[in-house]
Amino acid sequence: MLAIMGAMDEEIELLLADLGDRETMEHPGVTLYRGVLDGVPVLLTRGGIGKVNAALTATHLLMAGATRVIFTGVAGGVHPELRVGDIVVSTDLVQHDVDVTALGYALGTIPSEAPAWPADEHLRAAALDAAAEVEGVRVLEGRVASGDQFIASREGVQRLWTQFGAACAEMEGAAVAQVCAKAGVPFVVIRSVSDTADHDANVDYRTFMPLVARHAKQVVRGMLARLGAPARA
Repeated sequence: MLAIMGAMDEEIELLLADLGDRETMEHPGVTLYRGVLDGVPVLLTRGGIGKVNAALTATHLLMAGATRVIFTGVAGGVHPELRVGDIVVSTDLVQHDVDVTALGYALGTIPSEAPAWPADEHLRAAALDAAAEVEGVRVLEGRVASGDQFIASREGVQRLWTQFGAACAEMEGAAVAQVCAKAGVPFVVIRSVSDTADHDANVDYRTFMPLVARHAKQVVRGMLARLGAPARA
């Protein structure tokens, strides 16, 4: 079962509107939707903002039968070549706000955990192919940096670029990656750039959210055409 997850209503509402044979499943703190999208059986959900919400929702998805996970939504651009509307497909994910350096661990590393969680190559390839069909945007493979912070300063952007080599910054993806990796479930994170994570981030984010939501929908639908088998009657 393919699972599609976003953090906010705006990131999944266009997909939810097209979900056929919808079944709503309520769990503590999480609502999952089971249905068919473009002939492919899927799970769809809004996970909420932040790493704890993301991890909780990802766990419920796996318990509901998810065998592949696509996380889609918006992010702040960190790579200097990215502009609003561009798309980042994750190579791997890190938690940039984890700091156990006092005990000798590298910045971003959780003790006894991997320093980063690599995305599935097959899902990455499907995402790149689908994203290439979105006109007028740059598509970039790169590291996604997650943390419970809304990055809105040039200093914050520079830190993520120099310390982690991040392409973009958001607040959920690495938590989903950690849960999926522990369960051996393939995943990929696809982020549309809604702002450049600098002093204008709040203005950019609110202005361009509808545009990037449409881009996210197009990429996910393109992935379904490449990944999914037709639903059986």
